[in-house]
Parts: sequence; C-alpha cells; structure tokens
Amino acid sequence: MARIDLEHIRHSYLPNPRADADYALKEVHQSLEDGGAYALLGPSGCGKTTLLNIISGLLRPSEGCLLFDGEDVSDRSTQERNIAQVFQFPVIYDTMTVYDNLAFPLRNRGLPEGEVDRKVREIIGIIGLADRAKRKARGLTADQKQKISLGRGLVRSDVNAILFDEPLTVIDPHMKWVLRSQLKQLHKRFGYTMVYVTHDQTEALTFADRVVVMYDGEIVQIGTPDELFERPKHTFVGYFIGSPGMNVVPVSVQGRTAHFGGQAITLPGAPEGSMTGPVELGIRPEYVRLGREGMPVTISKVEDIGRRKIVRASLEGKEIAVIVGEDGEIPAEPHVAFDPAGINIYADSRRVELGG
Repeated sequence: MARIDLEHIRHSYLPNPRADADYALKEVHQSLEDGGAYALLGPSGCGKTTLLNIISGLLRPSEGCLLFDGEDVSDRSTQERNIAQVFQFPVIYDTMTVYDNLAFPLRNRGLPEGEVDRKVREIIGIIGLADRAKRKARGLTADQKQKISLGRGLVRSDVNAILFDEPLTVIDPHMKWVLRSQLKQLHKRFGYTMVYVTHDQTEALTFADRVVVMYDGEIVQIGTPDELFERPKHTFVGYFIGSPGMNVVPVSVQGRTAHFGGQAITLPGAPEGSMTGPVELGIRPEYVRLGREGMPVTISKVEDIGRRKIVRASLEGKEIAVIVGEDGEIPAEPHVAFDPAGINIYADSRRVELGG
C-alpha cells in the first residue's frame, strides 16, 4: 500500500492548452493517505476518470507529478507502479476458468501454488463464485464476469493501490450493496489503499472513508460523508450530495442577518472577512421547519416517500424543498423557519466561515 501525492497535476487532451477551459483536469494538489478508502464522486465529464487514469499510469499528466510514498512515479507504467485496476466493464480471460482468472496475477508473480490456492479460495468465496470455480468464464453473465474482475483486483496483497472505475455498473442492485459491503470489509481487514470512481452518491458514501467531490475538472471538497452533508464547502457539493439536495437562495448579508426578498433570516454568526461575487444562503431540506410561524410559503407538491414527505414550496418566488416526518402536519397557511444550525453562507459558490 502507498501514500499517493498529487503534486500540482493538470491534464489536457489538447496539444497546446492555454486557458483553464482547455484542461479536462484543472490543478489538483492533494494527498491520499496510505491505507485510505477514497471515492472520486461527480457527474460525467468532471475529470474523475482522468484523475484515476493518471494515478494508474494509463495517462501521463500534462503538468505536475505523481508520488508514491514520496517517490516520483510519473514516468512509470501501471505494472511498475504495482497497481490493480478494475474497469467499468469486465476485463477477463474468457477461455480460462473462474479459478484460473483469479490465480493468473498471482502465478505471474511466482507465488507458491499453495499460497495461490489459499488466496483464490478466500476471494472466490467473497465474490460468491465458489460454485462456478471450474467453469469457463465465457459462459457467465455480465455481472458474474465483473465479479471476476473485482476478484482479480482484490486477490493481490502486494499492490500499492486498487483502483475501481465505476465497477458496479453491470451489477444488479442487490448485489451492488453486497459487494460494496464486502469491499469495505476487505479494506478494514487488509488496509488496501483504494480509490473508487463513481457518479452515484450512495456508492461513494457507503464505500469510502473520505469522499473526493469533483466538479468541472476540480476537487471542490474532500471530506467524510458527515462533513459533506453538514458543511458543504461549495454549492455544488450541497446540490449533489443529499436527496433532495441543499436549498440555495440569493441573499444580501449585513452582520448576522441575511436578507432574501422581504424576509430577514438570522444567521448563526457574522461572515468572517470580505465577500466577493454572488452571495447565497444554503440550507438542507432537513433543517427547514414547516409550521404556522416564520416566512410564508406556497406549497406546490407533496411527495410521500414512506417515512417522510418531501414538500415542494415557493418562498419569495424561489423553489425550496422541506423534509417533513411521515406524521408531520402540513398547515393550511404554511410558513417555514430555518434552523440556524443548518445555515451556510456562500460567496462565489464557496463557503464562508461564520464567526460567533
């Protein structure tokens, strides 16, 4: 396993990039700790697969360098970096048995056959293919083949890192949950450095110790699931994490008061320092209280999703979402209040610290 340092990495698929818009991956300067489980999360085109391929050695970055345990590996191949990578679609040997597919990378490294057999039997049981061990891979379903790919990534204990590029795309929903849980258990047991690319927030939040949220070629926040939910550092994080996402409304701020239309909202503190660019207030639907007092709203829709309701309402002409318990009352003349504990202020989309 290895600590991975991304030193001022930038990448463009153009021969002569000039402006920021020419870069698929804008400057990334971060460290991934040895033995950490990370998820690269973001929408299609945000740069997460580009970053993963730079870590693996499939891409040479246009600028910057990559360090494994302090050693520059920017010019080394994937094999020289000792990386295991699992791709979105299965990459296996159809003419080999399931057992031999998993044994192949171990035999290639000259492990004794007894050690190969022990490791293969352990992993083949975890991925649920023990009963198909002697079957050729050609006749298996797409999700069974992907489980072989996962198994080949997990069977080696000598790797610097295991990289996963949306590996559960072809897996059925129940098996996705099972495999995510098993990956997490394997991480805790063996301490692999794992980097997992996905656009699915559920996958990211259930797999990773720390989630790397990417947007428009940049890392906008690295944090635990709780940190991303409670204190999004960028409005995109608030929007992308959570269902429904964070409410964001334009405001002007004076001291400890935010003004939105004709409403005055008390903040938990005054912004520290000056603010430039558009100023917005962000609050998650879970922190919006629906009742008979506060700011008047007009309700447009109520979505009953079992143990809670999502209320869609208009506040000063701006659509907001409110979470209400399954037995929560929806008044005839509804009002909302914002819990100060859930209020965030943003300037030019970046979170501003609020003083006491």
